[in-house]
Amino acid sequence: MMVMVGFIFPTGSSISDTPIAIANNDTGSLGGSFVHQLEVINNQTGMMKLSTATNFEDIKTKLQNSEVNGGIIIPENFSSNLQTGKQGYITIVIDQSNPQMSVTMQGVLSKTIAAMGQQTAIFNLNSTYHVSIATATSMVTPYTVESKGIIPGQPNYFQFVAPGIIAMVVMMALMTGLPHAISYEKDIGTLDGMLAAPISRLSIILGKVSAQTIRGMIQGFIILLLAVILFGVVIEGNILLVIALIILTVFSFVGLGILITSFTENEETATMVMMTLMFPMMFLSGVFFPLQQMPWYMQDLAHFLPLTYATTALRKVMVLGADISAVGTEILILIGFGIILLAVAVPMFRRAMSK
Repeated sequence: MMVMVGFIFPTGSSISDTPIAIANNDTGSLGGSFVHQLEVINNQTGMMKLSTATNFEDIKTKLQNSEVNGGIIIPENFSSNLQTGKQGYITIVIDQSNPQMSVTMQGVLSKTIAAMGQQTAIFNLNSTYHVSIATATSMVTPYTVESKGIIPGQPNYFQFVAPGIIAMVVMMALMTGLPHAISYEKDIGTLDGMLAAPISRLSIILGKVSAQTIRGMIQGFIILLLAVILFGVVIEGNILLVIALIILTVFSFVGLGILITSFTENEETATMVMMTLMFPMMFLSGVFFPLQQMPWYMQDLAHFLPLTYATTALRKVMVLGADISAVGTEILILIGFGIILLAVAVPMFRRAMSK
């Protein structure tokens, strides 16, 4: 049965071009008609980028890999339920690592599917039984929509923000600690004594970096512990992978801290430069709110910030239970940031110390 009816898109929608995967497991023909109707509506509204999936596990994998922001599952008994006078169940799979976007998407999709069901029922009653449009509208709601996450429970806002806070604290520890540790010694004159000592300048860098790295990791682990104990944050993924990502986040920011130190003459200048770089990263990297809710140019800018990838990787593992394959891209990018920044920062630091 092919149903083509007019459709009024729910007002108040704030999603556009959102990647959604559809798994049509229906053994009858009405599942295909539902998908076709949804595609027609989407062509008119442009609210989604639709793709196909095989089942719930496939949608789960796509969510963990950031390929989609949600999914729609049509069960195998969809057609049989509708043909025997029962309601057809539609499952919306939500991204629990992005609560703001999930609430918006869930509300819009629920209204859309409900409206589709009403239009289908109105059409069938009017064409088959000659029931008036006004009467048919109040008679039947054929679709029932339910939401499902890819992990048990309903994560709260603390679950969303905790990974970003951990990455941000690590970033702040490195970007404030290294400039302070070296610039302060410049100001009080003890750095000259270190440079005159029979040790290499690389040893001085390694000593300062090691101290601030340990400091940053300790602060990150403290925030992680407090999030679990005080705010009920549940780590769905491998805790060892979380620890490895925290260490990798430290590595990605070490070079930036050394770089700031290399071209600043005193602690005050280093602090000013550090604040200028740090605060935009805090608000553009998805720590406090989803990147999808930012203007497009801010989203493009966020892709050049290492904190974006650290936050995304930690959130995937902690909230969605993703494994290392799902965060492979983020890991490679963080390693790349660390290597490139160190390759630039170490020679500059040596040159600055030689003056």
